[in-house]
Amino acid sequence: MVQLNRITQQPNVMGGKACIRGMRVTVGMIVGQIGAGHSFEEILADYPYLEREDIMQALRYAA
Repeated sequence: MVQLNRITQQPNVMGGKACIRGMRVTVGMIVGQIGAGHSFEEILADYPYLEREDIMQALRYAA
């Protein structure tokens, strides 16, 4: 079983959507960035508070 310890869902953060570590960065936003052709490096440069594992877990969650 894959552990998704970086994905959180809290009713008071982004309306309860799946987010990264309680931040206002949703799994959907990350998946959308990947779908638009952005690389991990580009996402990490745009969102310096994210880590590579955050992106990996977002993709696993979405799958």
